[in-house]
Amino acid sequence: MIGKLRVVNSLTKEKEVFEPLNSPHVGMYVCGPTVYSDVHLGNVRTFTSFDVVYRYLKFLGYKVRYVRNITDVGHLLDNSEEDKISKKAKLENLEPMEVVQKYTNDFHRVMELFNNLDPDIEPTATGHLIEQLQMIDELVEKGYAYESNGSVYFDIEKYNKEYSYGKLSGRKTEDLLSQTRELDGQSDKRNPLDFALWKNASPEHIMRWKTKWGVGFPGWHLECSVMSTKYLGEQFDIHGGGMDLKFPHHECEIAQNAGTHGNDGAKYWLHTNMLTVNGTKMSKSLGNSFLPKELIAGDHEMLDRGYSPMTIRFFMLQSHYASTLDFSNEALNAAQKGYTKLANGLRYVQEVAYPEGTQEAPDEKQISQIKKICENCHHAMNDDFNTALTIGHLFNLLKKFNSLQTGQLQFGQLGKEVFDQMKTTFLGFTQDVLGLRLELDLKGEKLVDVVLTEYKAAKEAKDYEKVDALRAELKQLGIVVKDMKNQIDWAFEE
Repeated sequence: MIGKLRVVNSLTKEKEVFEPLNSPHVGMYVCGPTVYSDVHLGNVRTFTSFDVVYRYLKFLGYKVRYVRNITDVGHLLDNSEEDKISKKAKLENLEPMEVVQKYTNDFHRVMELFNNLDPDIEPTATGHLIEQLQMIDELVEKGYAYESNGSVYFDIEKYNKEYSYGKLSGRKTEDLLSQTRELDGQSDKRNPLDFALWKNASPEHIMRWKTKWGVGFPGWHLECSVMSTKYLGEQFDIHGGGMDLKFPHHECEIAQNAGTHGNDGAKYWLHTNMLTVNGTKMSKSLGNSFLPKELIAGDHEMLDRGYSPMTIRFFMLQSHYASTLDFSNEALNAAQKGYTKLANGLRYVQEVAYPEGTQEAPDEKQISQIKKICENCHHAMNDDFNTALTIGHLFNLLKKFNSLQTGQLQFGQLGKEVFDQMKTTFLGFTQDVLGLRLELDLKGEKLVDVVLTEYKAAKEAKDYEKVDALRAELKQLGIVVKDMKNQIDWAFEE
């Protein structure tokens, strides 16, 4: 490993050296989707960011267990009495689990489209009801929870005598109390801030289970405490999610973990930032929100065109995961050009090999520059997974490959060892770490090669009319012909 990995821990607000609890094994838990609607871009940004975290930890040689849950219980959401899954099931005349399966399948398809790796374990809330009931029992037994009218609530006042509710989000209990509005069920609580571990179900609530407290369903926050600690242990390394989950979801998780196990659960808490469109927060109510499929098809009034999945992934990785990401046609068009340039380089680097019998003398200046760029790729990712800086260094490395391709730089000036380091670094960080891939399938590439063979023959025969026609046809497909001194090649049009 070149240098030490440092991460910004949301819990301490500091950039800390990453030291796994049980090296080389790493446990990582990311809050997955609530499957009652289409995957939105915020989901894609969050899961793509943690996909890169997962990829980089594996790239460094850690043995990672990546757990990402599926929320498939139709529990009440905070500040709302709306059960989203039950509502959807009634509207579409479906069983709730049909709704769950439909949107789970859609979620998986979107993740695959953007080249996100599958987690090692993908547990569901409904599959862990017994464990949730066990945690509630333990919290009641220890005095951190109480039953009221068929519901069970977490006791914030009791918790605050030994711990600090709000330490992750930086919120103070007094401020939260002043902001709390009256909701149904508040009269059942000892304190307005107490949150539900188990909620008594109304007669029309579809997803419900019988327990010693009555018929009900688990609270939103409980499932993640249960599933993270079941598969990663009472203490594990990384807990991730969008910044919108920092409060109350992750705050409540910490409270549940501390009340049950005496610790926060995760050592490092990481959060992705929000999305904006032309500088304005992305929101359905503002009409500036679009789904991934709309972004790909260009099927939205705010979009000039559609963009490929890898262009969108590249665009997202151009910004640090903890920074606000602003969507605009200008930014997406620039990302299209950037991804295309990188993809053209990737095609060349995948195929190029160090030629035997080179005679050029080593160029120490070039060698030093290339080694430094390779090191910088590691340093950038070690700086809290800074993909934006990493991409910049990869483009610097690509300039060296372009010089090799055009003959401005000779292979012998680098030597095989440095060339191999250069190639391994570029491929490793582009494909394995950032998860970027070519979007032209192998059959399409073979067809392009066939056309280029015909193009070369026409050029040698000085049939320039055919040469121009073939060049124009390829251009319509987004392919440009590159007539170089010693060869004819093609590239994606930028």
